Amino acid sequence: LQRMLSMAVEVDRSPTCSSRKIADDLFLFILHIPLRSQREALLNTMESQLLRCRLLELLFQHSCDVPTASSMSLDKILYFLSHSSVLPQFQDETATWQRWDEMLQYLSLLLLSYQSVKLAFPLAEHLRTSVSDRVDLIAQKAKPRLQDSDDISQLDIQLKMNNFINRMQETLEQPFPPQIQEKLFMLQ
Repeated sequence: LQRMLSMAVEVDRSPTCSSRKIADDLFLFILHIPLRSQREALLNTMESQLLRCRLLELLFQHSCDVPTASSMSLDKILYFLSHSSVLPQFQDETATWQRWDEMLQYLSLLLLSYQSVKLAFPLAEHLRTSVSDRVDLIAQKAKPRLQDSDDISQLDIQLKMNNFINRMQETLEQPFPPQIQEKLFMLQ
């Protein structure tokens, strides 16, 4: 399945458009996966970083009281950090802290996927470009253009993280379990 999804994204002239279409179709399916371990298995094994990034973006848009129309960026990830409620109640009965833990896991995965698509790795940085055009861009050593919304400060990150931690403390009303503390540290 993962290989077929990856190929479906890549064969289109515009991988961004095909990933959006496929993610829109898969999104409702993900909402109905009964167990966290199954959702994580699907997302963690996804070969297409572009598709995983889009699916996670849809999941966080769904959990925001006020969704944003801005394009995917580091600023949008901070927006999700500030405006997402705990992820939608899936069919399994889990404790509130476990739902926060899952949310943190997916935020980290979204950040890693976005970095793969847009910011970090030289061969993967043109994932939004068709395969035929990508070869030329790599040969020219062309760097992707960063968006203004990818330029965030350390202060922005600290403020959003503090706000997020305060919201989580209000909800949990107990000390954070070690898993959550570790994920908060990794995300920051």
